[in-house]
Amino acid sequence: MGYDDEKKKTYWSIDVALANIQRYCAAQDRCHAEVRTKLLEHGIYGDILEEMISDLISDGFLDEERFAKSYVRGKFRIKNWGRIKIKQELKLRKVSDYSIREGLKEIDEDEYIHTLEQLFEKKSKTISYKDKYDFQKKMSTYLMGKGYEYEAIQEVLNIWDK
Repeated sequence: MGYDDEKKKTYWSIDVALANIQRYCAAQDRCHAEVRTKLLEHGIYGDILEEMISDLISDGFLDEERFAKSYVRGKFRIKNWGRIKIKQELKLRKVSDYSIREGLKEIDEDEYIHTLEQLFEKKSKTISYKDKYDFQKKMSTYLMGKGYEYEAIQEVLNIWDK
């Protein structure tokens, strides 16, 4: 029994596809690429696929800007990601630059700095370091991995250093 046997591909009829994809979009906000992939996986191609996506948009099931905003809010508030990482992830999902810009407006600047400071405080209690420079390097690496801008990290490090 090979891999193909375990994962049987199911093809949807047009009516079933429309109902299933509407339910898929209603469950949570989706980007266009996710919906396109889902439809392709179930044998919906070409003009039919494009027409379905167009219908989903006009019926309010699919809204790229709404997706970007909810994605930004979720990743920032729940995972504490910075703007850089959020932007990269949205680009991977083929979200338009306009929608990315609009989505990033969901992050309040004061809340952003406060979250960065909280991450700094929490991480500073768990990392071991040899000297001040080793601490700054490890902290910068961690915070940049979370997607925060170098300049913002430097400001937090400068406050710590005083």
